[in-house]
Amino acid sequence: MQYKKLTGLLLTGLALMLSSCNEYLDINNNPNNPDKVEAALLLAPIENQYVLGIQFDARYIGSYVQNWHNATSGVVWDAQGYTPSSDAGGELWRSVYWKGGRNLLNLIDDARAGQKWDYLGVGLLMQAWGWQMLTDVHGEIILSEAYDLDPNKNTFDYDTQEAVYARVVELSREAIQNLNRADGAVSQAALARGDVLYKGDRLKWKKFAYGLLAINAHHLSKKASLYKPDQVIAYVDSAFTSNADDALFTFNGLSTADASFFGPVRQNLQVYGQSTFITRLLDGTNTAFGGVKDPRLPIMLATSGDGQIRGITMGQGQSTAASVPLPTRVVSPWGTQLGINPPAGTTGRYIFTDRGPFPLMTYAQLQFIKAEAAFIKGDKATALAAYRKGIEAHLTAPYVNVSATDRAAYLANPAVVPTAENLALNQIMLQKYIAQWGWGFLEQWADMRRYNYDASVFTGLTLPTTFYINNNGKTVQRLRPRYNSEYVWNADALAKIGGLELDFHTKPLWFTQP
Repeated sequence: MQYKKLTGLLLTGLALMLSSCNEYLDINNNPNNPDKVEAALLLAPIENQYVLGIQFDARYIGSYVQNWHNATSGVVWDAQGYTPSSDAGGELWRSVYWKGGRNLLNLIDDARAGQKWDYLGVGLLMQAWGWQMLTDVHGEIILSEAYDLDPNKNTFDYDTQEAVYARVVELSREAIQNLNRADGAVSQAALARGDVLYKGDRLKWKKFAYGLLAINAHHLSKKASLYKPDQVIAYVDSAFTSNADDALFTFNGLSTADASFFGPVRQNLQVYGQSTFITRLLDGTNTAFGGVKDPRLPIMLATSGDGQIRGITMGQGQSTAASVPLPTRVVSPWGTQLGINPPAGTTGRYIFTDRGPFPLMTYAQLQFIKAEAAFIKGDKATALAAYRKGIEAHLTAPYVNVSATDRAAYLANPAVVPTAENLALNQIMLQKYIAQWGWGFLEQWADMRRYNYDASVFTGLTLPTTFYINNNGKTVQRLRPRYNSEYVWNADALAKIGGLELDFHTKPLWFTQP
């Protein structure tokens, strides 16, 4: 675990390059080794790297949760496996510990020392969000010793997931307290200088904090002694109130250096085609919604050359034989031929464009969390109201924007929005899945693991016909930690939690267990 030896110069340098104000450059005694960096210069690069960390790893998690599958058959990720001795699936780990890491601590220290309570609140919340994402993906992570500066220390012990969950709550509550303060030495309006995500809107950041608390609390639904549906509902009610609060990260999109990882200019999704699972959810062939064709189908999914919308079945890939006409093949999320880079000038579609947006948390997502919590509680009236709001919110999201006529017809269909007494859990979970398709990979995976990939909850979901050899017939439950930090430098600590076992990725996480 060598992150302690990194100085944070990468993000500092990036922030300085992004700045156009000369006065920002005169902030250190030694410009080659900055001893003090303003919070305003650090926040935007950290936000950017957290988003990219999700997108990088989504190529693999997206296969696990069946958002998409590889054009080639037999790829290990489509068999719920992993690539040994590889950093594939380790980018979020790198984002949290290194690209955020000491830089985020420096942000927090500068904000605290300068009484910049808005930056302090956002910094604490970014730290909480990072820990939540990382533990939900990897399970046990390094928390208490993460930034130990002892130069002779080379092994860093892992903390339990229960401890990480508690730390997320502590940080989120402290963040809210600071976002509520108005007594600082620096104007609260200064947050807009460094905040790319919410442009300095403290109220939206506070709502984001409550949304994170809702996610954290709701993931404990399998733990009867810990799960409190009323608390989850209260958190959601204190969070987003409409699509206007959605956390949507947008990119400049001018080149590979500042474009979305999912955009055509970066060429990272050319081998991934939409799954059969999502295709059948939207085209009316999934039985969960009574054969109703979803109006989001042509907006979200890409159309083959012959005008039909198709998907790839997990593990099967797509034939490129001459006997399979090109116009009948599944295409990339940009609508281009699978397996090759998109032609120059490809603009992309849906959220798969160079500018995005890439959602991080949405009003629709949180309403479905409220719906499930109320359903578990037995309050079906509240569950139905939140369920309907969640569907309507996604239909009207700016990157979806279903017409008013189609929207009204869809919401009026009793197969989609039934009476309260007829509302079923699988409807809530599948509509949530649809609303998160293409971006909400971490929450989708948390849901699937909470219900152990149950096809009665995720109607139409099928598991690989042949699992990866090291699975021993078991479903995937976690990503293995990043290879080039943990398996190369921190193997002794990793061995204590079973991380050297070949099937470690199938070991259930704490939050999924009773």
